[in-house]
Amino acid sequence: MLRDDINNALKEAMKAKNERAVSTLRMVNSTLKNADIEARGAGKPPLGDAEVLPLLQKMIKQRQESVELYQKGGRADLVKQEQEAIEDVAAVLRERARQRHDETDLDGSWRRLPAQHNRREDQREERERQSNMFHVGIRSA
Repeated sequence: MLRDDINNALKEAMKAKNERAVSTLRMVNSTLKNADIEARGAGKPPLGDAEVLPLLQKMIKQRQESVELYQKGGRADLVKQEQEAIEDVAAVLRERARQRHDETDLDGSWRRLPAQHNRREDQREERERQSNMFHVGIRSA
């Protein structure tokens, strides 16, 4: 689960004494808890991965907008800070994507085969079409 990935990253950041990453990941957890409280008020269950992912993407987008504003304002120190925070959140997303890729089962592999097969068939048909065009050109000459 994405929350577990965030908490594991937080633990690793604490062990590495990476204060910036700890701060960023705590802010992420805080945002998720606030969203859970809001969902509970609406009578919904806590957020799952499908709802957490857009929240993280929104956080990255907000930070990117902040970077643009800080750059316009000439605040290189804040630009660096925001870019590092973006990297921390993006690292969690990349780790999750890597895990999902590793978890691809045989069924997922089989689903990709027809697309490869279709692509090969299309390539074969294109070669045949070009060959036929070539032979027609030779006959008419």
